[in-house]
Amino acid sequence: MSSMSGSSPLSLSKSGTTTCATLLQQLQEIWDEIGESDSERDKKLLQVEQECLDIYRRNVEKERKYRAELHQSLAEAEAEISKLVSALGEQASLPLSGKIKGTLKQKLSVVDPVLKDIRTKKQERIKEFLNIETQIAVICAEIAGNDRVIGPTDIQVDEQDLTAKRLGELKSHLQELQSEKKLRLQRVNSYMSEIHELSVVMSLDFKQIIANINPSLVNHMTVQSKSISNETLASLTSEVNSLKQLKQQRLERLQDLGSSLIELWNLMDMPMEEQLRFNHITSLVSSSIDEVSKQGSLAIHIVEQAEVEVERLNVLKTDIETARQILIQLMESGSDLSYLLSSMDDQVVKAKEQAASRKEVLDKVEKWKHASQEESWLDEYEKDENRYSAGKGVHINLKRAEKARILVSKIPSLIENLTAKVKAWEKEKGMPFLYHKAPLLHTLEEYIISRQEKQEEKRRSREQKRLQDQFAAEQETIYGSKSAKKPLGNANTILGTPNSRRVSTPSGRYGVSIGKEKRGSGNVGAVIPVNYVALAKDDQKSGGL
Repeated sequence: MSSMSGSSPLSLSKSGTTTCATLLQQLQEIWDEIGESDSERDKKLLQVEQECLDIYRRNVEKERKYRAELHQSLAEAEAEISKLVSALGEQASLPLSGKIKGTLKQKLSVVDPVLKDIRTKKQERIKEFLNIETQIAVICAEIAGNDRVIGPTDIQVDEQDLTAKRLGELKSHLQELQSEKKLRLQRVNSYMSEIHELSVVMSLDFKQIIANINPSLVNHMTVQSKSISNETLASLTSEVNSLKQLKQQRLERLQDLGSSLIELWNLMDMPMEEQLRFNHITSLVSSSIDEVSKQGSLAIHIVEQAEVEVERLNVLKTDIETARQILIQLMESGSDLSYLLSSMDDQVVKAKEQAASRKEVLDKVEKWKHASQEESWLDEYEKDENRYSAGKGVHINLKRAEKARILVSKIPSLIENLTAKVKAWEKEKGMPFLYHKAPLLHTLEEYIISRQEKQEEKRRSREQKRLQDQFAAEQETIYGSKSAKKPLGNANTILGTPNSRRVSTPSGRYGVSIGKEKRGSGNVGAVIPVNYVALAKDDQKSGGL
């Protein structure tokens, strides 16, 4: 027993010399001591051998599986390399794994760096494709007139074809589109320049014309770029043609009027001072369409001014022709013409005096018309919420608005002086002063009524907004952020009911329809905001709480 204890497994393990033979010897000694039979010993040894075989078998299977995984990893790496090489259109300097000498791990150590390098190239190539295809999509959208913002997330790159050849094709396509965009921008700028020149000549609102075509043409400082779409180019082309046609029509009209003026002046021997007043019109008689470029030379008020003067001279001509016919008839009848000639001279003098007296009134009419036009422009300008935004021409509009406000403030005195002049003229001549075949005093009265109504409407709008703001502030003070509110009374709105009437405006001889509230003998109550509600008595009592 003592000898067996001296050779225990623990002592053998500690000595580090334990082997299968020593362990088997220990089993034999233990079995001897126990008294195991040979059959039992064989049975147990067979069991130990089987357990050892199972352990070996499991380890062999585990290593076999690991070897298969290495083979699969190597095959997958080679397949991915082949796929990436094909997609990139490049040649990888890597021999087949079968031709690489060494173990599986050694082969993988050769393949893995190559795969990593090709993956990096793929990502870099995708970034290049994404950048170019995004630019292409953006330009295509601009040409198509699509306002949607396009970013890299909207682009799907075909990762199956990342070859340098395809990348070069896309770059060439991008260059073509960039050239197309540049040409389109040049066309847009050229059309805008033409429209500006035509607008200046005819005193049209260039900014409004351009804004009606596409707002980006006006606000291109605050948006990405000017519109270069097919629709915008077509609209610009159409607008240029329309303005050229309008310019031609106005020039032809002024040339006809200028020729009529020259003919009437020569016929009636008008003084040179009178003729010089219309030199800006008669100078256009022999001008070609391309020679007319002076600012405002074809403005609508110039056409109207010429029409009024031709009409005045035609009336004067008719009077003279009538007197001449009477003179001829009297001469043929053999009557004494001395008194008639003297009377005709007096009539001619009176006609010229009448024309001269009308001139002073007509000059004031022109000032009134100009002031009225500036007032209309100022109303539209003040409605523009972007009038102070940075951009081309803003300072010009600001200066014009400042001058327009000064001019508009003088309209009441202009109307008063003009009315007094007309009344004095009519009292002196004993006839109504006609302007565009209508009594000028009647036109002035209609204008005054229309202007007063517009100003009253503006005042009501301001008052209504003030009351609404005041009411909202009171409600916030009373209720604060409480979620539960007491019931409110019914809404009470007092607004005038507009109707329409025809009035004559200073900008032309035709009447236009304007909004006009019914005027009664009673006083109009204060305007109550649309969303005004009356507080219940309980709420009013608790308002100070």
